[in-house]
Amino acid sequence: QVRLVESGGGLVQAGGSLRLSCAASGLTFSNYIMGWFRQTPGKERDLVGFITSSGSTKYADSVKGRFTISRDNAKNTVYLQMNSLKPEDTAVYYCAAALYLLYSGRFLGDYWGQGTQVTVSS
Repeated sequence: QVRLVESGGGLVQAGGSLRLSCAASGLTFSNYIMGWFRQTPGKERDLVGFITSSGSTKYADSVKGRFTISRDNAKNTVYLQMNSLKPEDTAVYYCAAALYLLYSGRFLGDYWGQGTQVTVSS
């Protein structure tokens, strides 16, 4: 079965950096688009960004210029490098996998990890 396991979350000060990892198993990793979402209690889950098999990336406006998604197919792992963190970045971060984007270009995860908490203090 498909399994996605996030790691790297924690508590950081505003302006700091953090790198999240998501290790995938049970799928042909190189065939999948990998994405990151985040969710704050009481709010909807929002897309952070995604990376395609060819390495193309797309980011939410709120994180452009600060976050970078990369992947290492040899390790079946996708990363989320977060720089210049703000308190509003505080959320549970989830990785997700899908074979295709919607025709509109929207990414909807078919498989999900359990999430890792990121807390940014003022």
